[in-house]
Parts: sequence; structure tokens; C-alpha cells
Amino acid sequence: MKLFGFWTAAAVLCLFGAWEVNGILEINEEELFYTETNASYYNESKAVFGNNALLVGLTLIKSAAAKGAVCLDGTLPGYHWHRGYGSGANSWLIQLEGGGWCNTVRACVYRKKTRRGSSNYMEKQVAFTGILSNKPEENPDFFNWNRVKLRYCDGASFTGDSEHKAAQLQFRGQRIWSAAMEDLMSSGMRYANQALLSGCSAGGLASILHCDEFRDLFPRTTRVKCLSDAGLFLDVVDVSGGRTLRNVYSGVVGLQGVQNNLPRICTNHLDPTSCFFPQNIIGNVKAPLFILNTAYDSWQIQSSLAPPSADPHGYWSNCRKDHSKCSASQLQFLQGFRNQMLNAIKGFSNSRQNGLFINSCFAHCQSERQDTWFADDSPVLGSRPIALAVGDWYFDRAGEKAIDCPYPCDNSCHNLVFR
Repeated sequence: MKLFGFWTAAAVLCLFGAWEVNGILEINEEELFYTETNASYYNESKAVFGNNALLVGLTLIKSAAAKGAVCLDGTLPGYHWHRGYGSGANSWLIQLEGGGWCNTVRACVYRKKTRRGSSNYMEKQVAFTGILSNKPEENPDFFNWNRVKLRYCDGASFTGDSEHKAAQLQFRGQRIWSAAMEDLMSSGMRYANQALLSGCSAGGLASILHCDEFRDLFPRTTRVKCLSDAGLFLDVVDVSGGRTLRNVYSGVVGLQGVQNNLPRICTNHLDPTSCFFPQNIIGNVKAPLFILNTAYDSWQIQSSLAPPSADPHGYWSNCRKDHSKCSASQLQFLQGFRNQMLNAIKGFSNSRQNGLFINSCFAHCQSERQDTWFADDSPVLGSRPIALAVGDWYFDRAGEKAIDCPYPCDNSCHNLVFR
């Protein structure tokens, strides 16, 4: 089961792995190539997913069109579903795909010509690994569940409901969410005795925003919980003193008509953009929620804290790509980011029903990658890998609130390095 003998992760951006939109370096974590030291480059599906990963076909939601639940370009949304069996036949895991946001007409027009904005460009099959794996040795608690990956093609974490007729853009994320849930409920999910809503990155934010809606789909006798992986995006000051991510979120919320789909308990006293930041809503989520995040989230460092737009002279260029090249003052700034993250979850962590796994790594999304979810050398906190921590929390085997000591104390990390 060991995927890598020695882990020195290097992420090499492929040709379309990064682009700059409005001065923000957009990095798609699913389009990174990984390599070992002194080894040749591997295709991601082999290096990260292994050679024998389960491939699951794309199902388009035919009923979505009549509901106006369409991707940015008007095509049908879709999901990948691997049916559960045995003891997991009536258990459901819904994984919300990530992939950033689009906050301007120009960015959304670009996006609708990609798999993040059109099902015409989506892969017909995707590898199910990590929390989606069908192998008990790779995914001990959820391997035989109904596992669904809902594709992300709206650019607003499944929350928008608007359109831009001149640019032929449909912002229908909320409708996609509703249509997908309705389709899955009619396909057997209504009989679930246990369910977990999870997501990575922008999908991790979506799993927070939609957690209570998901809970309300089921009777109270059904065990329903939510997991957010790398979704704790913070409203913080960047290296120039500005607020890069707040500006992005403001564009997303305004352009895509997100306001009406945000939690009322938040928008009653805060502006809509603030209510798109999870730090302002996690304390009011009623269903049990588990937050899995790295304290030094590589996407947030690259695109929120120290994006090229906030660093015109390139002072952060090397540090942004490789934490080992950060100066003492830069590391101090990043430690401040970690402190802000811990402050953001203080109230949340007081609830007995919630779970935490905050490891001091430079990474982003750890639940879908096999090497970080559950493998011989996976990241651990207190000797517990992520898969076991999440499983113990979900099944109430143990209360899981694990917070790592500050960098550089953790030698189990699978840190990302960008070239």
C-alpha cells in the first residue's frame, strides 16, 4: 500500500496548471504533477493516485435542465457515483469538487471553456482515491459506501443564482446543488442511514455553506455530518496590506447573485462578502462539522497572502513556491497566519460535536489524495493519520480535535514545492 518510499514532494505546474486572473495566481491543485527526489516525473494519476485506482464514469443530471440548473455555459451538470455494497449499501458520501472561483465576467468567460465551467470539457472518468477509494486498506471507514463526486462548474462554491445574458453566462451553483441532491435522493439516498458531505478547497467551503441544507434532507434518525478539507479560507491582510481574497469574494458574491443563498444568521448582521468567509459561519452550523486544514495552506499562501499582485517586486516569489526558502521575517508572517486560523476556530472547537485536524504543513487538500489520506507514510497528528481521525469522529469512537505545534515541528508532512 506504500505509495512512496521517500517523500520529498515537488509540485510542477503543468502547462495549464496555473494562470493569472486579475493579478491572482490561480493554481489548480488537481493539475499538479508530483515527483520523488531523483526520480522522473510521473503522470498525476500514477504518482498520486496509484496505478490501480478505481475509475468512475460521469453521469449527467438530465433533469437539471428543466430546473435551470446548468454550468456556466448552459451545459448539464454531473457527478461520478460508485455504488455502495454490503454494510455500506445505505451509507452515502458526497464529495464536492473544488477548483477556485470566478469573480469577473472575463474570468467566468474563460472558465466556461474548461471543465470548471462546462460538462463538455469534463473527464468522462475520474480516479476515486483517498476518501473516495473502494479499497479498505486505503479507506477503512468509507470504502463500501455509495461515494459520489459532484462536479464543480459554476465558480461560486455551488451558491450562485444569476446570469449575465450579454456574456452568455449562467451562474446557477445553488440550483446545481439542489438538482444533484434531488437526483441522488430519488436514486436511493433518501434511504440512507448515515451520510457525510465532504469537499476539498472551494468544495470544502461549499460543504460548510451547504452542511445544514444537507442535514435537513434526512430524518433525524439518520447520522449526518460534514467534512471541510482545505476550505477554511481566511479574511486576512496580504503582504502588501491589502485584502486580496476579500476582493475576489466580493466579486464572486456580487457577480453571481450569491447573497440570497448565504446563511441568514450571518447576513442579518454582516455584509454578504463576510458571510462567504467560513470563519464567520462555522460557529452557526448546526450539524456536526469536521475541519481538516493545513495551518500553512499552500493555496492561501500563493493566492491570498502573497499573490503576484500583492508582491510586484517578487520579494515573496521563492518563499511562495518553497517554504524552505522563506526568510525569518516571512516565516514570522506565516506564523501570524497560523495564529489567525487558530483564533478563527476557537469558538467552533468548543462544541463537542465538531472535529478538527489542523496540521502544520504546506499543502492543500489532503482527503482525496491517497498519500495524505491513508498510506504508510501519511501525515499524522498524535500518531493518527487523517483517515482514522475523520472516521473516529464520524462514528463517535473518539472526540477528534487535533492541532499541530507550529512549523517546523511536524516531520510527517507531505509539503508541496512549486517550481
